Amino acid sequence: MTSGKINVTVENIFPLIKKFLYSDHEIFLRELISNATDATLKLKHLTSIGEANVEYGNPVIEVKIDKENKKIHIIDQGLGMTKEEVEKYINQVAFSGAEEFLEKYKDSAKDAGIIGHFGLGFYSAFMVAEKVEIITKSYKNEPAAHWTCDGSPEYTLTESDKTDRGTEIILHIAEDSLEFLEEGKIRGLLVKYNKFMPVSIKFGTHTEGEGDDAVEVDTIINNPNPAWTKQPSELKEEDYTNFYRELYPMQFEEPLFNIHLNVDYPFNLTGILYFPKLSADLQMQKDKIQLYQNQVYVTDNVEGIVPEFLTMLKGVIDSPDIPLNVSRSYLQADGNVKKISNYITRKVADKMKSLFNENRADFESKWNDIKIVLEYGMLSEPKFYEKSGAFALYPTVDGKYYTFEELKEAIKENQTDKDGNLVILYASNKDTQHSYIASAQEKGYQVLLLDSPIVSHLIQKLEADNEKISFARVDADHVSNLIKKEENTISKLSEDEQKNLQEIIELNVPKGKYTVQLEAMDSTDEPFVITQPEFMRRMKEMSASGGGGMFGMGNMPEMYNLVVNTNHELASKILNNSDKEAQESNIKQAMDLAKLAQGLLKGEELTAFVKRNFSQLK
Repeated sequence: MTSGKINVTVENIFPLIKKFLYSDHEIFLRELISNATDATLKLKHLTSIGEANVEYGNPVIEVKIDKENKKIHIIDQGLGMTKEEVEKYINQVAFSGAEEFLEKYKDSAKDAGIIGHFGLGFYSAFMVAEKVEIITKSYKNEPAAHWTCDGSPEYTLTESDKTDRGTEIILHIAEDSLEFLEEGKIRGLLVKYNKFMPVSIKFGTHTEGEGDDAVEVDTIINNPNPAWTKQPSELKEEDYTNFYRELYPMQFEEPLFNIHLNVDYPFNLTGILYFPKLSADLQMQKDKIQLYQNQVYVTDNVEGIVPEFLTMLKGVIDSPDIPLNVSRSYLQADGNVKKISNYITRKVADKMKSLFNENRADFESKWNDIKIVLEYGMLSEPKFYEKSGAFALYPTVDGKYYTFEELKEAIKENQTDKDGNLVILYASNKDTQHSYIASAQEKGYQVLLLDSPIVSHLIQKLEADNEKISFARVDADHVSNLIKKEENTISKLSEDEQKNLQEIIELNVPKGKYTVQLEAMDSTDEPFVITQPEFMRRMKEMSASGGGGMFGMGNMPEMYNLVVNTNHELASKILNNSDKEAQESNIKQAMDLAKLAQGLLKGEELTAFVKRNFSQLK
């Protein structure tokens, strides 16, 4: 028997491991199964090149719980170790930087990167175990070894009578970690971290068949060959859908698109991203993309690796170039991570372009479900914005879809104003802005339907990047003023009459909420039109959806323009009516109709309006 001290610079390594990683103590199982997987795959490689003269077979990694004796067994059929290799790999812990480690992490006990940075994967076992045993037999024809350590630097190493190749690790679970003896807890961890490990993992058995045909079979909890490890040419659409269900068993809606990532230079990355059906809610759930390293689960917080606008997607990314234990500061500083983020951005843009080109009708039918992600990408990623012209769509209220170039071509003849500016009209709500849309359409204008919460930001960017193009919401002004043509309508009222009319109306509308504007329009146009100034409304919307405060405009009260048509007979009627009550009634009725058109007539006001109009029918 050999005994000795584990060669570490700091003697209290085990209390350190437990203290500094306690918040993440469940990763012990991930680390130990990763080691078992490495040992198995290394043996596969050695047998394939003829360096290991053994039968590789169909190895499994087995996890067993012995609740009565408070033990967990992790057994593999991999390389195994000789006594000398145990001395080298287990006892000579590469921990010369322990003092630096202590200094660096003394204020961040929750940092999950410690074990990976110091090559201590095996020693994570001591986060949950008071004693650890290793019984191991190498593929080489040498005696098996039995190593035991009770959580202090002392260990014993003896020969073992183990006859089959591989390694068994026995964890004697500590009193403060007895939860890990529960089958449900271990099953949950295996599914979380090891669901797609490349070697089969056995956890218990189950019965298949019935009666005389019933047989006891191993329960394999993982899929060693997940879809992302295969070439796109090997997969059909149903394979991608089935894998989505495997990733998200509680998700019942089918994904809209999938994007298969596969690159080996200048970094290694594979994965599959899915576009789920998305609402227009910016507060939707993120953290649905799972990050793996060589099929070992790392995290579902992929911020920094995946561009922010794509964190609303679902799926898997696997890269050996991202360490198992990642910290936010590491990701921000790592050059490979930035390259990965740029690659994913480009790949998504290319996929959108190909989907658009291959089946435009299908792409158009899904636009409303994906636009929030793509519009966010256009705003936040310059490279994505550059490519978006090939697939970004601008739908009209009538259900037509244009690219930006197609839109400009379609409206340039009719919607260019007297100064040569192309005016793009849009609505944000087809129902509440119905009358304004109808007025614009009567003049032959196209009206877009732009209703996402970040549309104000996107419009601002498009205007900045395109000379002599402006956007105007249909209710921002009377339609004649939105696209100014050469002709000016002459008012029937004199200047004095207009001044008197303005004073009368201002006395009868809420002060501070409405700015009264007199306009000479066609006599058949509406008498009163309520509009909301484009600039003020847009700034408020940008502020509400995260526009950096926008000078506090998000908190400003709603303000409107009341445009009065001086050529409508009602204007003359109000002006010439000496009966103040009749004047007030006419103004009130016209205001109610204008409010109704703008969607501002609500609650008690709406009820009163309906009752009043019904009473007039009697």
